[in-house]
Amino acid sequence: MSSLGDIATVMRTLADPTRRAVFEQIATAGELTVGALTARNDVSQPAISQHVRSLKEAGLLSERREGRNIHYRCEPRGLAPLVDWLGVYGVFWRERFTNLKSLLEEMDNDQPEPRRRGD
Repeated sequence: MSSLGDIATVMRTLADPTRRAVFEQIATAGELTVGALTARNDVSQPAISQHVRSLKEAGLLSERREGRNIHYRCEPRGLAPLVDWLGVYGVFWRERFTNLKSLLEEMDNDQPEPRRRGD
């Protein structure tokens, strides 16, 4: 499992709604430049650059240079700490739901049959 610092970094980075939107836009498009992201959002170019820098520092983006342009793309390995952490809780909740299902079935079986009119 990944270290808690990695998980905290990814969560903190994606907690910002604008940063999360930028990440999702890049994931959907495959690659985007800061200029393209600025045009898609109601945010200034310096703000977009700052969000991209945070995403990159968290390991969520990588870059490809083409002349004067830098194309950013999502780095799937960057989400690994979050996926690992959620996986632990997925097992936890599956077990809880299985137990709840068993309990409800047991409760249904313990209920007396409803009486009909005239009986």
